[in-house]
Amino acid sequence: MIYGYARVSTKGQATDGNSLEAQSEELKAAGATEIFSDTYTGTTTDRPELKRLLSELKEGDGVVVTKLDRIARTARQGLELVDQLNDLGVSVRILNMGGVIDGSPLGRLMRTMLFAFAEFERDLIVERTQEGKRIAKSRPDFREGRPPKFTEAQLDHAMTLLDDHSFSQVARLTGISMSTLKREARKRSTQKAS
Repeated sequence: MIYGYARVSTKGQATDGNSLEAQSEELKAAGATEIFSDTYTGTTTDRPELKRLLSELKEGDGVVVTKLDRIARTARQGLELVDQLNDLGVSVRILNMGGVIDGSPLGRLMRTMLFAFAEFERDLIVERTQEGKRIAKSRPDFREGRPPKFTEAQLDHAMTLLDDHSFSQVARLTGISMSTLKREARKRSTQKAS
């Protein structure tokens, strides 16, 4: 039996050609008859569908993934998982690398090299991301966190409406959540008191 495994870190990956649907199509074309899919970060091994896949596997089965980083993000994690599969007599095929990793000496060598390169690539991404954050923080207009959803004028208008309406009525009228309205009201009353 050939099983496929697809994973995305976030729902947002659906637009970058790495969606679960796109991966599933590739896996089916590669002969996978049953596909397991997770929406979890690759840095966690606590993925329900991966666990379910691992419980289904038997000697002689194969696992197909579109890319190495779909099944694991670090060399250690990948080696442990592939070793676990190879110990069961299960081979792993990585489509974008064209290789089958099995228990043979060549398969073990290939596994070690591939996962080392994948971890190296991941480290480069982290390094570039951190550098980007450092550059952004050096700018005078940098602000930590999310940009405000509502303008000061919108919040002023909502606070004025609270004079004659309840929080829930103002929330319905303005589209500003009750928690945001209450937080803003508290902030303004604290500012008036001081």
